[in-house]
Amino acid sequence: MKRLLLLGGGHAHALVLRELRKKPLEGAEITLATEFPVHTYSGMLPGLIAGHYTASDLQIDLARLAREAGAVLVLDRAVGLDPERRSVQLESGTKLPYDLLSLNLGSVPAGAPPGLGAKPFETFIARWNNEGMKAKRIAVVGAGAAGVELGMAMRHRRPDASVVLVSDKLTFSGRLEERICAALSRCGVELRLGESKADAEFTVWATGPAAQPWLRKSGLAVDENGFVFTYPSLRAVSHPEVFAAGDSATIKESRHPKSGVFAVRHAPVLLENLRRTLAGEELQAYEPQKKQLALISCGAKHAIASRGEWTAEGAWVWWWKDWLDRRWVAGFRQAG
Repeated sequence: MKRLLLLGGGHAHALVLRELRKKPLEGAEITLATEFPVHTYSGMLPGLIAGHYTASDLQIDLARLAREAGAVLVLDRAVGLDPERRSVQLESGTKLPYDLLSLNLGSVPAGAPPGLGAKPFETFIARWNNEGMKAKRIAVVGAGAAGVELGMAMRHRRPDASVVLVSDKLTFSGRLEERICAALSRCGVELRLGESKADAEFTVWATGPAAQPWLRKSGLAVDENGFVFTYPSLRAVSHPEVFAAGDSATIKESRHPKSGVFAVRHAPVLLENLRRTLAGEELQAYEPQKKQLALISCGAKHAIASRGEWTAEGAWVWWWKDWLDRRWVAGFRQAG
C-alpha cells in the first residue's frame, strides 16, 4: 500500500475527499493533515462578516469527510518538507512520511504582519468577533476582490465605525471598476490609493496571494512567489511523487490567477491523476478556463457579477450568489 498524504484542507482536497466517499482510492492509505477540523468556504466569508450568515453556514466538516473517505485525520500545521526523505515536518514536532504527497495549502496575504492577515479564515473570524466588532476605526489593506468585499461587509455590519480601504492600486478596470468604486462610495468605505497603511484600531490585510513561507525552503521548484511549479497534470516539475493544487500550484506552461474558482476546477484532475499514478497510467492535463464568473458581494444583500467584459449588479445577483454558495456547501453535507 502506498502512503498518500493530503497536506492542507483547501477546496481541492475537500472535493477529493467528498468523491473518495463514493469511490475509494485503491492501493493507498490516506492521511489528511490540516490545521483546522473545518474548511471555511471563502465565497461566503464576506456574508458572515456582514451578518448574513452564521459560521456553521460556511463551514465544511473536514473531520467527517476524512472519516467517511477512510482517511486518517491529523490536526496540525506543516512547517517544513524534506522531499528527499519524503516526510513533512509538523509544528508539533511530528514527521509524517509519504509515498505520494498532495499540497492544497492555500495562500497567505502578501506582506501581512503576523496575525493581521485575512487568512487563515478561522483565525481572522475569531479576531473580528473579539476585536473588529468593537473597533471604531477599521482599515483593510488590499483592494482586490477580497479587500473590497471585506471592506463593504465590515461597514455594513458596523455603520457606526469608519472603514478605510488602502492599496497601491485597484485591480479592476473598465465598467467593473466603475461599479465597484460606486459600491464602495454607497457603503461609506473610503478608498485611499497609493497608500499601504492607515491609522486604525483594527486592521486586516487582504493583499494578493503569497505562498506559505516554508515552501521556498522545501527543495521543491517554486515560482517567484514561492508557489510550487507544476505541469498541467498538477504534478510538481521537480519531484514526480508530489502534486499541488489550488493556490499552492503554479502551472508552469499556463499560469492563471489564484482563486477558489480554479482550485475547484483542479480537484477532479488531481483525483484522477492520483488514481492514475497509483495505477502506473499516463496523467491527464488540466486546461484552465479562459473566462470565469466573479460575484462580488457589496455589504448589503447586493452584489456585482462579471465575466469577461460583461458586468451586472443588483439584489438579484446577491440572491443568485447566495443560492450558488449554499448549494456548494450543501454538497459536502450529503451522505457519501
